[in-house]
Amino acid sequence: MELNDDLLLRYSRHILLPELGVTGQMQISAASVLVVGAGGLGCPVALYLGAAGVGRLVLADGDRVDLSNLQRQIGHGSAAIGENKAESLARSVQAINPTIEVDARGEALAGAALEAAVAQVDVVVDASDNFATRHAVNAACVRFGKPLVSGAAIGFSGQLAVFAPGRAGSPCYHCLFPDEAGEPELRCAEAGVFSPLVGVIGAMQASEVLKLLAGVGDPLVGRLLLWDGLRSDARVMKLRRDPLCPVCRSR
Repeated sequence: MELNDDLLLRYSRHILLPELGVTGQMQISAASVLVVGAGGLGCPVALYLGAAGVGRLVLADGDRVDLSNLQRQIGHGSAAIGENKAESLARSVQAINPTIEVDARGEALAGAALEAAVAQVDVVVDASDNFATRHAVNAACVRFGKPLVSGAAIGFSGQLAVFAPGRAGSPCYHCLFPDEAGEPELRCAEAGVFSPLVGVIGAMQASEVLKLLAGVGDPLVGRLLLWDGLRSDARVMKLRRDPLCPVCRSR
């Protein structure tokens, strides 16, 4: 897409980066991204992607804004309590950047609706808070060959990984967390979450998306970043594809 004078000024700080330039910004502005979840992670992801000029954002969440969300879900204000999260977040994104398209889906995407949404975008962001959704999103991304930027945050700990089914040898989310493993699941309501933690992980998710769209840098494909918010310490682990993974093998 062409960038007019107003857009060149809006995105000038990106354009000044030699790694991005006009070409990189045009690729970002021509792209579409699905963000599954409009809560703690989804808010910073969507706000940064919107501000950066991603041409079309699809935000999906079936929950409504609650008073307890406002401690960390920065895309919602007190006036949005009781509103659907996707619609509230879409309004916040467009207040920052009215030049992009924001499609709010006020539902928990599943089945055919999830697959259709994944098939129509360039990159998918998993900002959900439960394993069932993460596995469903991963399966759809593998099926349609879409890059998946996955994040999670609980307590003071966060994690981030990028799964690229189009790359040879790249693992998928199921390779890392098999759905039959029966791992315990904690929610923020049960364990709590440090307010800035979701901002840290969500901002890094947005960064990975922009790198994928512009084709710059070294995305976290085949690696898992673990963030300890209490110690301000990051570790990166290499991931291997599971040769017996039923999701990878189904593609």
